[in-house]
Amino acid sequence: MNIEYLHYFCKVALEGSISKVAKESHISQSALSQQIFKLEEILGCKLLERSNKGVELTDKGLIVLKYADSIIRTYSTMLEELEAAGKKERNIKIEACWSIATYSLPCVMYEIKNKFSHYSYELNPNEADEIEQNVLNNICDIGVIYNKPKSSDLSYYKIGKDTIVLVASENYDIEDEIDFMELIGHPFILLNDRVHVIDAINEKLNAAGLKIEDLNILYNSDSAESVKSSVLNGFGIGFLPYTSIKKELYNKQLKQINIKDYSIEYDMYLIYNKNIKEDQDLYDFVEHFKKTAKRSLC
Repeated sequence: MNIEYLHYFCKVALEGSISKVAKESHISQSALSQQIFKLEEILGCKLLERSNKGVELTDKGLIVLKYADSIIRTYSTMLEELEAAGKKERNIKIEACWSIATYSLPCVMYEIKNKFSHYSYELNPNEADEIEQNVLNNICDIGVIYNKPKSSDLSYYKIGKDTIVLVASENYDIEDEIDFMELIGHPFILLNDRVHVIDAINEKLNAAGLKIEDLNILYNSDSAESVKSSVLNGFGIGFLPYTSIKKELYNKQLKQINIKDYSIEYDMYLIYNKNIKEDQDLYDFVEHFKKTAKRSLC
């Protein structure tokens, strides 16, 4: 039932005139009459007796009037509470490089939710350049990326570090420590360049007069889970973020292969707009996020 029907019914009942209420409400008399008819149709009874002198309430009209005022006031109170609650609620949008979003931030979000339980959250993976643009354009509230942001219009805060490690299945025939050039002798599953793994490997190869194509690459994949699955099945070796294979290393499903005099490490940075203090709620959230991320990265 449309609450407006009850609202106009109460006005007409108290004024005793459809024409007068229509004039005061700036609607046509026929439109107001139609609303009263619809209310009567919904309730299945006649509420008003109409005459040239105006309208009078029927017995059932008196019953409806008794409750209608309470219903209208309850409805208004509900709207007020919804509006007040809406001011407290907020949807925080966070974007992070895929490995950070998938493996590093879930523990942080769990802790954050306990502190800011009245907020809702979206955590989406994206590439670093797009994350920067989305934070700048307020498409997302904050971002978490590897390395410092390129844009000077963004503030940043180091929350942790991730290491890209070479792994093989526990039964794969490879020494626990190898020279970098020994990579060429093994089938390789290559994680695509979303955390600059390819760039880091290529730089080392170029120094030796080689290039990425000189590796025995089985296939490239955007998915850490795909690379991990292939390595677990003994198809070859691969570089993966340490956070993505901690459990498998602990359970001895995978083993880490150390490379002499070579490592790939990336700092993780929280990024946000420099004018964040203009939004006090978001500023408070970011300050808490910094402290929580420092101690709670998965």
